[in-house]
Amino acid sequence: MATRNVPAKDDVKKKDAASPDMENEIAQLNRLLGAVMKYLADDEQEEIDIEYLLENTDGLRDWWNEYRELDRKRVEEEIKNSLKVLSLEELEAIREQIRHKEQ
Repeated sequence: MATRNVPAKDDVKKKDAASPDMENEIAQLNRLLGAVMKYLADDEQEEIDIEYLLENTDGLRDWWNEYRELDRKRVEEEIKNSLKVLSLEELEAIREQIRHKEQ
């Protein structure tokens, strides 16, 4: 087992063999993170305005939408996999919630 905060040897090999596309994506994510952190670290900001961040950080809204869609797929899969262990009563309750949502 690898020590925490220290990459495993396989991870280091993968990082060395990163494709140019991967390097571009990493650079973009670093830029996005830097812009968000700069905003959050601003002592003059009294409250966090997510819409301002999404609107004024080039590419952040697109990234956020893609991230949320991937997360949605992960959640859907997690729910699908958990259905097998639920009782009939629990499944019927879920079905009823879905029906109310569709109306």
